[in-house]
Amino acid sequence: MRIGELAERTGTPRRMLRYYEEQGLLVSDRAANGYREYGEPCVDRVLQIRGLLDSGLPTRVIKQILPCLKEPRAIHVTDATPETMATLERERDRMTQRIECLLRSRDAISDYVEAVRVNQARGASGVSRDGAVQDAAVQNDAVQTTPFKGRYPGGDDPARKRPSVVKSPP
Repeated sequence: MRIGELAERTGTPRRMLRYYEEQGLLVSDRAANGYREYGEPCVDRVLQIRGLLDSGLPTRVIKQILPCLKEPRAIHVTDATPETMATLERERDRMTQRIECLLRSRDAISDYVEAVRVNQARGASGVSRDGAVQDAAVQNDAVQTTPFKGRYPGGDDPARKRPSVVKSPP
């Protein structure tokens, strides 16, 4: 199949497929006319690459582990260098931290949505005339501060606290 079909089947822009090839993540053959030709296994390979990129792995790490991923959902254990193992362990730990941060964010949003619903059930509209959502949780003293364990734009500061619910302007 040519690059356009691979792009369509995987939902990946052609430019990105070319980038994967430049990075050594994807291999194509060249037809007599110079067009790239991809085999059927490339569909699964592109989906693997996208999944790994979406999980936060850099292309240099993906290139190291792709040989272990011969099928979309199967890992084939091969010998790995100590450097590769250290890199994979670091990346796994980073993913775990991001997952924990996402879970805290999801929980904060869920708490906020529930507080707004409770406020609306009590008769308050929850939305001001200009369309801004009123902070029902703050009005009802339902705001909790929890330590934020992660990266702050200005650097890490574990003593800093962030509200679980952020107050919207009235």
